[in-house]
Amino acid sequence: MDAYTVELASKMEKSIEAYKGQLAKLRSGRANPAMLKGIQCDYYGDKMDIADLCSVSMPEPRQLLIKPYSREDLKTVAAAIAAANLGINPQVEADAIRMIVPPLTTEIRQQIAKQAKGLCDDCKVSIRNIRRDYLDLLKADDSMSDDYKERVEDEIQKEVDKANKIAEEVLAEKQKEILAI
Repeated sequence: MDAYTVELASKMEKSIEAYKGQLAKLRSGRANPAMLKGIQCDYYGDKMDIADLCSVSMPEPRQLLIKPYSREDLKTVAAAIAAANLGINPQVEADAIRMIVPPLTTEIRQQIAKQAKGLCDDCKVSIRNIRRDYLDLLKADDSMSDDYKERVEDEIQKEVDKANKIAEEVLAEKQKEILAI
């Protein structure tokens, strides 16, 4: 495998991992601690992730229990969760925040499945952009023969096809999870 192909495969893998991270944030009718990923709250003037300030557990399949390490942070964490527009209202208790994930209607499930498809399309666009960048680099490289460039182009296309197939498989699995009642 050529150095271009190895580097390209690494970048495509990162793109797919980012796509999986975005999919994890989508609701599927079950509670998932990844729903809180990326939500930041005010912590003494700084913005910090909720995961750094709290422990998150799942006492039941449709419930998240968020316990801030410091009781003073309870209200700021609850405000950050409410501001994140997850479609779930956090319930503040004495020393924790409880989030009960409501069951999804068929219509909402279909909308979330469409969102997942859109994220898959974005991932594929990212993969195509990576391919384009590396093909441009390959064309600009004068140290290789034309035959070698063609072989590297074929390897690049195989990596692109493999990455697109992985993205589609991840989408199919997530849609199956979302649409399951």
